[in-house]
Amino acid sequence: MKPNYVFLLVCCILSVSQAKVAAQAPSNGFRVRAVNLGGWLVTEEWIKPSLFNAIPNKDLLDGTGIQFKSVTVGKYLCAESGGGTILVANRTDPSGWETFSLWRINENTFNLRVFNRQFVGLDTTKGSAGINLVAVKNTPGISETFQILRNSDDRNRVRIKASNGFFLQAKTEQLVTADSNGNEGWGDNDPSVFIMKNTGGLHGEFQVTNGYGPFVAPIVMKNHWDTFIVEEDFKFISSNGLNTVRIPVGWWIAYDPNPPKPFVGGSLRALDNAFLWATKYGLKVIIDLHAAPGSQNGWEHSASRDGSQEWGNSQDYIRQTVAVIDFLTARYAQNPSLYAVELLNEPRAPGVSLEAVTEYYKAGYAAVRKHSSTAYVVMSNRLGASNTELLAMAGALKGTVVDVHYYNLYIDLFKDMTAQQNIDYVYNDRRAELSVVTTSNGPLSFVGEWVAEWDVKNPTKEDYQRYAKAQLEVFGRATFGWAYWTLKNVNNHWSLEWMIKNGYITL
Repeated sequence: MKPNYVFLLVCCILSVSQAKVAAQAPSNGFRVRAVNLGGWLVTEEWIKPSLFNAIPNKDLLDGTGIQFKSVTVGKYLCAESGGGTILVANRTDPSGWETFSLWRINENTFNLRVFNRQFVGLDTTKGSAGINLVAVKNTPGISETFQILRNSDDRNRVRIKASNGFFLQAKTEQLVTADSNGNEGWGDNDPSVFIMKNTGGLHGEFQVTNGYGPFVAPIVMKNHWDTFIVEEDFKFISSNGLNTVRIPVGWWIAYDPNPPKPFVGGSLRALDNAFLWATKYGLKVIIDLHAAPGSQNGWEHSASRDGSQEWGNSQDYIRQTVAVIDFLTARYAQNPSLYAVELLNEPRAPGVSLEAVTEYYKAGYAAVRKHSSTAYVVMSNRLGASNTELLAMAGALKGTVVDVHYYNLYIDLFKDMTAQQNIDYVYNDRRAELSVVTTSNGPLSFVGEWVAEWDVKNPTKEDYQRYAKAQLEVFGRATFGWAYWTLKNVNNHWSLEWMIKNGYITL
């Protein structure tokens, strides 16, 4: 079964009386004690860096920010006004307008997206010489295609070859053209030479599959899916006090075995295996839509190409996402291990509006209920918004869960906290936050992601043990349960497997 892009939203939004079917009652006493299988079916390099090692020019993946400094002018290329007009080379200090986001075609060929989301290209308007550089197109074509050629002795020295066969050169601060033969060596006297500075970028599913390309990516990803999570892991999970796995998936899984490029087929087979193993070892499964079409947060774990967050801005994206939920629920509704479907992971405010996410959650709920009257429907809070904004909407529908994520990381508040201050924060502040979303007659509460990692300097093993214990005690009050992020990770404290095996966490 494949999702249909003409899937009508209105067909999914059932009446409240239809949607309020009987889901498993929270009074049954079952609480989710889960681990996330992060980095498996939705790739994140920081979880498994080796997956990216063999990508040619792996520092030039989709979404990487690049700045170019002319060796002759001594200043940076810039999309004047952030886009919509010409390119210049007159900026001393690079920032947003001077940073170009890569769209990778192959290891040497790219489109260059500017701050306002147009693409750099040759000026092909009538009467132009076809050598001047502009950033005016919203969709890249041949004229917006460039090769970045690196000096073998200094890979940060580059030439940029345009589609007309000539190299870009900064003739003056105001005149950047594509009419150089680029045959004067790599010295500081050649206006076609630029110093390239990499400002970093994304390393997710889009980057790894497009980085390897259509011939190598299927081989690499199949090996990853077959080896990163295996049946023995489900046995380990089941035998160590856990009863559920939360499995992040990407929207392209519904189009297996031939998903839209650059994604490759095979993740659906891996998910099928996960359900077989879960059933064998008595585990429940939460399917978590971690990456939606257009990206709901602009981060690599939502498979964003270049940091853009477009989900929710288009009815098409919402319809497509509902269709993915429909597909997944239909496929696994009769499997005894299916416990819940999470409609969307971490939509980010204000890019995703409350109106858009509410519309989608109602339609996604109806899509689940079309196939299952017992599966819980999990709705993730918008990051950056109030934790209570979903309570009224979700509370009107039976069998719903509100997902909150708690990390003592990423913000300045935790930078200088001691171990004890972090532990106290969990017992006091996190407990209070969780109590707000844990209501007697509303949706169930779920701490869908947490970790026993922090910014504390030189903590002892006992510090980690007390910190993990505090979170287990507090998050155990969630009426639906909790899920640790994640089972496996090269960073030890993010790996629940390592934490259990080394005595940091006892369940």
